Amino acid sequence: MLMQLTVSNYAIAERVELQFNAGMTALTGETGAGKSIVLDALGLTMGGRADAGAVRHGAKRADITASFDVSRIAEARAWLEEHELDDETDCILRRVISRDGRSRAYINGQPCPLNHLRDLGSLLMDIHSQHQHQSLLRKDTHRKLVDEFAGAEELAARTREAWKIWQRSRTRLSERQQNADEAEARLQLLRYQVEELDRLALEAGEQAQLEQEQEQLSHADTVLHNSHQAALLCTEDDNSAADLLRQALNQLEQLPTEVPALAETIQMLTDAQIQVSEAGDNLRRFVEDYDADPARLAEVEERLSAIYQMARKHRINPEELPELHSKLAEELAALDQGEGSIEQLEEELAKQRQAYDTLASELSVVRQAAATELDQRIASELAQLGMPSMQFVTHLNRDNSTEPAPHGLEDIEFLVSANPGQPARPLAKVASGGELSRISLAIQVVVAQTSTTPTLVFDEVDVGIGGGTAEVVGRLLRALGSNGQVLCVTHLPQVAAQSHQHLFVSKFTEQDATFSRIESLDDQRRISEVARMLGGVDMTEQTIAHAREMFSKGQATHH
Repeated sequence: MLMQLTVSNYAIAERVELQFNAGMTALTGETGAGKSIVLDALGLTMGGRADAGAVRHGAKRADITASFDVSRIAEARAWLEEHELDDETDCILRRVISRDGRSRAYINGQPCPLNHLRDLGSLLMDIHSQHQHQSLLRKDTHRKLVDEFAGAEELAARTREAWKIWQRSRTRLSERQQNADEAEARLQLLRYQVEELDRLALEAGEQAQLEQEQEQLSHADTVLHNSHQAALLCTEDDNSAADLLRQALNQLEQLPTEVPALAETIQMLTDAQIQVSEAGDNLRRFVEDYDADPARLAEVEERLSAIYQMARKHRINPEELPELHSKLAEELAALDQGEGSIEQLEEELAKQRQAYDTLASELSVVRQAAATELDQRIASELAQLGMPSMQFVTHLNRDNSTEPAPHGLEDIEFLVSANPGQPARPLAKVASGGELSRISLAIQVVVAQTSTTPTLVFDEVDVGIGGGTAEVVGRLLRALGSNGQVLCVTHLPQVAAQSHQHLFVSKFTEQDATFSRIESLDDQRRISEVARMLGGVDMTEQTIAHAREMFSKGQATHH
């Protein structure tokens, strides 16, 4: 709901700050006083086109801010959260227009593209006027109103989501088919590469083990020769280490007397003799058992050669081959029989199309039933609004193409025929500005219980009507306001008298400058304004009495 509007240096308004309540608000004033300022300013906060000439003379910029309470507007809160602009229950739309024609847009204090104002503004307010914001001329508005009236918003959303899923699958299939030759070549290459790696069957760590084994096998002769010589030096030569240790012990054992200081040294030589003898035995057994195995060496070198060659082929290090093998095998499986196969995508696409067709057909049935009832109820309201000959038709145009659409199986368009016998034609081509406003009013009255737009604005909805019809218009607007919020620019006292809130626009001149002023009227001043609208400048007692009676009756109106 619109809570506040602040306008600075726009047109002839230097500073205007308005508070709004729920219900119906009437905006009145003499011609040229500046009533359009409010509607134009609201249009700018909703992303309307900016005109540098609208900046007040002498000012650098115009600044317009509209504050909304979105606590009960779930769709708007979801939009704000999605764009990370949410601020609890408040939503502030701001537009700044510079003298040079440039403009900036803000949502909750954050700069944003102008289309964001339009997208969010459409969820907060609908302006029904003869200007560019008139949503009633758009087919998507017609479809939205019909679905709201039918209670089919959820079904329409499910249909739209089913279309998105189908569209994504179709895109994947198309890309897969377009790249079929490349994909097939890739598939053949992968099969060849994986088969090669399968035959190689390299295990993690195997290469390091083979290289270590190769190192040992390639030096087998040297190992044998050196080990044999070491065995000879330990125990087998006449002058071996064991023999020399034996001779040293014999010299000490032949001492004429026991020398305690040499006891430890004698023990060390004894231990050394034993260890050298054991080492010699070990070396002899090693030489006897050692197998140089040139055949194994050839086998290891052949295996390592295959590994190195495969690594060079793929331009990676040999130790990376097992990881590459696993990766290529996974890609092959995905292309060969996974989600990337054309056959599976075609099957998936067919199932998704069937799901879409089921939902879209169900939506069509609901829309057709709703359209018939909607036409009857709008015709009834139009008769009350002084348009008994106006024929209203909700036209469901079935699209015969085989191509699914996100909104369902048909386009929806509101058609009217102003005179009996004439075919119904689109609103934009038939209805005048005043007629369009009243048609819009009739539609909004009918769908008021289901509409998700909380604030409705009507610009001169009473053009070309008077008398009893004007009173009906006022009653309908008041009824709409009882279910939400309505702002109405009017010239008719019958309409203004029935509003919940009354704003009066006036113009004055001060020091050769013109200013516009907008005031909220109390009951007494409201009666005076209704009297002015009834009788003009010269008001008689009868005029005031008539205004008081009209005001009292209007405030007691229920619809």
